[in-house]
Amino acid sequence: MDGIYVTAGSAEDIKNKIEAVWNYVSTMNLKQLVLTAGLVIGPVQGAVNVLDVGKSADWQVSNSNGSITTKGSFPSQVHLDLMENGLIEDPYYGDNVYNYRWICYDDWKYSGRFREPIDKDKNVKSHLMFKGLDTFANITLCGRHVGNTENMFRQYIFDVSDIVKSCNEDEPSLEIEFAAAPVVANEIANRPETQHWPEDTNVNMEMENVFYIRKEQNDFGWDWGGAFAPSGPWKPGYLVQTKDHELYETNALVDVYRKGQLSNLRPDQGQPWVVNVSIEFLGDLPKDAELHVGIDNLFDPVKLEGVQVEDQIITGALVLNCEPELWWPNQLGEQKLYNLTASIKHDGDTLLDVHRQTGFRTIYLNMEEVTKEEQESQGTIPGTHWHFEINGHPFFAKGSNMIPFDSFWPRVTRERVEYLFESARVGNQVMLRVWSSGTYLPDFVYEIADQKGLLLWSEFQLSDGMYPTTDELLDNLSEEAHYNVRRVNHHPSLALWSGGNELESLSLRHAMETVPKNASLYQAQFEKVQLETLLPIVWKNTRSISFTPASTTNGYLSINHKSSPHWVERYDNATEGEMYGNTELYNYDSTQSFNYSIYPLGRFNNEFGYHSMPSIHTWRQVLNESSLEFNSSMVHAHNRHYPPRQPERNYTLGLKGMGEMTMAVGNWLPTPDKDDQIENFAAWCYATQVFQASFYRSQISVYRRSSGMPERTLGSLYWQLEDIWQGPTWAGIEYDGRWKVLHYGAKDIYEPVIVAPYVNVSESKDIDLYVTSDLWDEAKGNATYVWLDWSGKEISSSTVEFQVGAVNSTKIAHIPEKDIPKDKKNSVLTMEIEVTGTRPNIKEKQTFRHTNYYHPVSLRDAKLKDPKIEIKYDSHSKEFVVSSQAVAPWTWLDLPDGVHGHFSDNGFLLLPGVDKRLSFSHNIGGWSSNVTVMSIYDLSTK
Repeated sequence: MDGIYVTAGSAEDIKNKIEAVWNYVSTMNLKQLVLTAGLVIGPVQGAVNVLDVGKSADWQVSNSNGSITTKGSFPSQVHLDLMENGLIEDPYYGDNVYNYRWICYDDWKYSGRFREPIDKDKNVKSHLMFKGLDTFANITLCGRHVGNTENMFRQYIFDVSDIVKSCNEDEPSLEIEFAAAPVVANEIANRPETQHWPEDTNVNMEMENVFYIRKEQNDFGWDWGGAFAPSGPWKPGYLVQTKDHELYETNALVDVYRKGQLSNLRPDQGQPWVVNVSIEFLGDLPKDAELHVGIDNLFDPVKLEGVQVEDQIITGALVLNCEPELWWPNQLGEQKLYNLTASIKHDGDTLLDVHRQTGFRTIYLNMEEVTKEEQESQGTIPGTHWHFEINGHPFFAKGSNMIPFDSFWPRVTRERVEYLFESARVGNQVMLRVWSSGTYLPDFVYEIADQKGLLLWSEFQLSDGMYPTTDELLDNLSEEAHYNVRRVNHHPSLALWSGGNELESLSLRHAMETVPKNASLYQAQFEKVQLETLLPIVWKNTRSISFTPASTTNGYLSINHKSSPHWVERYDNATEGEMYGNTELYNYDSTQSFNYSIYPLGRFNNEFGYHSMPSIHTWRQVLNESSLEFNSSMVHAHNRHYPPRQPERNYTLGLKGMGEMTMAVGNWLPTPDKDDQIENFAAWCYATQVFQASFYRSQISVYRRSSGMPERTLGSLYWQLEDIWQGPTWAGIEYDGRWKVLHYGAKDIYEPVIVAPYVNVSESKDIDLYVTSDLWDEAKGNATYVWLDWSGKEISSSTVEFQVGAVNSTKIAHIPEKDIPKDKKNSVLTMEIEVTGTRPNIKEKQTFRHTNYYHPVSLRDAKLKDPKIEIKYDSHSKEFVVSSQAVAPWTWLDLPDGVHGHFSDNGFLLLPGVDKRLSFSHNIGGWSSNVTVMSIYDLSTK
């Protein structure tokens, strides 16, 4: 029993529900489970008998030849059950990604018997409902075939009424056989009728042919994680039994939008709100059933008119005559949430209650043409927009890209996601792109985003490839899309549905350029998947969410909800002098990393980055001490940049990625050179992180500056938020939640108002100082910029007053090269601003402060002084106090192994004579005395 929830209603309703609870407690007969795929506060569904497949049976898992049989769990995956029972180590440890490769090439069977009684009455209808089976499953119940699955992203429901009624087993048996996904994918790829595309159109990272099956693509490897290709019942399953007039919810859509609103069209903020509810159910619906909807603290339940019933789905809508409080993203306002109850009633009886928590907001991806007025009043380059608007307000989307939290989803906990999303919120992020090639996120992840105010740009699971357009695959994809679009639509954090990752800018373009004679065929296949399959599903099921066919795109030429074609994609149909779409940048020539002219100018920057090592603390979780060397074989086993492109061990391509990190450090920082192997490895890890953070800060500051430039950039999502395992990646947060230098650096450069230098080295070495503001009103302030030598002695200083427009930038100072101190190696420019303004949706003015710095030569060549940094812990204020005797760039407080949490600041410039006081996010224990501190100066000291 997961729980029972008694909802508010009439006195008679409450009496009946309490009576039902008492009957349950008295008889201990499992009649009602609260099954939540999200914040479903508990559908009260009559006397429906629901058995949790995982909890109602003892499970075993065995391989194809029976040589392995061990205790299983449900939900789970084979690797996890083998590890739980001591048959294998953690798959992440050492080079187990290769040692345990045999697991994914074997077939596995999960076997269980129901301990709980099953109702075999002839009037009972029984259904097996699986929330997720990974991936190719053959299901039998009581020795009889039930059905097959071939898509890990779908919910499957099987009518097993006849099997249950005729089952003679005292404890009915349930068996699920999982075929090896890599084997199946290869078999499909080798069929004579299977289509193939030009070489490198479909990027095979480690295992091949994942594009032919509906499974998490990164299960076959990616350039930041290993290929494990797990199988098993990765989500819960249930046996649902209903009698006459008993209903059970299988999915529900709640769509909140402004009257007249349509996807991809600008909503009218003056129109009233509409709440549309659509419930999918099992059971027989009485002819005169009614649909009622109410929202706590907003309006009492009301009967909906014009309700429609079709294919086990009941749908109705209500226009509100009240004005609810709005939901806003992080930094832009409060996250007001409401509890909605939708009830199916008949003759005064409640047959089914469905509960969802939702919020009132409009979120719109603006890809419209830039108007003449915008060109003249804002100086915006003509073309089209590419930015988001929340409740009618354009905003700068600060954030990052999010990859899967783990290679094995069943071990992802709510607590882990809570911490990760809190780190993003505290890190001043507003939007996370839920990158495709993972999986569709469970509802509890969207719930947490709702509460934290994080917008989730969501994608269909298609990435870096072309896809078959057979009826079989498109039907499979349609079911997947229909289920997931409806399932998560009630979450106000949902910001977008994108057709997939880099499908247009990379995969389609590559195929068309490689084989030009087939260009029209490839374009037609792309449109068959995106514009003829996915687009109609989004538009049919939601009016509140925009769609885009790919993550990086030039937008559309036209859209039309009334007639076909509904969407005409722009592709490369560009007019000279105009700007379209969003951009991304990956440039691993580190000699050019701080050449601003290579940064793409666009309306929105949705991917950019550079890889770095995790900390030595994270490495110790998966490597022994002898392997803690930069180029050890075990480090290479965890490096996937560049991917091995084959299932067998192949470190050759990865050496290039390791070399890119060493070159970046060598070009810009002192080279780590310590006598002790472990200390030297730790120094290298820190150095690669410093370069990464510096590069990202440079790009973000330029993109934010561009909010006030003709390109009118309004988004910066760096690659990537977090790690899937322990290894060199683009992440800012390591696998166990430890913040890298990057996440601290991004937190700082994502502050609401910032000051940053702009030096276009391709044109001159003059320095411009810019202030950029995310505030929605003009703000005023003053700036002080000071030249120091590295000992901390002042060379010169200046102050200036300024004002900066709403979501804009302004140049506050110009420093010609002749005014830069002659000894550039012994000079550093510090900047500090103090700004008075108002946050969005807050009337009171507040003060914003920000500091930054610039050195005219690389830190490798700078005449750094020994800062002699000291650290102490103030137990009274519960703060760490750091001081130095010289300027110390990238001062870093290092947490001991196993400590969870983050400092209020880290990776900062420490000035002599100015104590830096730092708080910590969690309770501080005896470990406080084990915090160490270092700076760039320490890299090359013995």
